[in-house]
Amino acid sequence: MKSLKFVLALVVIASSISCNNKRKPQVQYMPDMYVSVPYDANGPTSAGGKIVDRLPVAGTVSRNGIVAYDIPNTNEGYEKAKAELKNPLAKDEKNLEKGKELYTIYCAACHGKKGDGNGVLSQRDKFSGIPNYKDRDLTEGNIYHVIMYGKNLMGSHASQLSYKERWQVVQYVEKLRSELK
Repeated sequence: MKSLKFVLALVVIASSISCNNKRKPQVQYMPDMYVSVPYDANGPTSAGGKIVDRLPVAGTVSRNGIVAYDIPNTNEGYEKAKAELKNPLAKDEKNLEKGKELYTIYCAACHGKKGDGNGVLSQRDKFSGIPNYKDRDLTEGNIYHVIMYGKNLMGSHASQLSYKERWQVVQYVEKLRSELK
């Protein structure tokens, strides 16, 4: 009988609590579960009371400093890039050396070490018709555009190369092109 009275009392108390005014704030059990603290994923964090910038995880690509590229992947965009886009980097040995390193990694397999279109994949008949740099009407802008979006059989390298690295490759391609003439 005591347990029945106890259960009845619990039902009455639960009913009275659940039927109160809904317009007033209610009592929350563990409020931190209901109202979480928002964090800015790219914002500063506290480390030992000191505000520091968050660094990317080792082996990942940092998204800080991304420069938007708003020229579309169309024939008109290609022509616009060819006419208007200019390399913002200084033409120096440091950029050329880095461009050569990146070209060797990403481009030489198809385009060849000299830019003559006779890379390893061409020699092994994996791809045919890889263009020679000297036979093409190229500018800084359309080289950059092709690195960004790709063209014909060449795919985009935008995800592999940063903004600065793409321009360094452009500088090196122009150097190879001048040596082929």
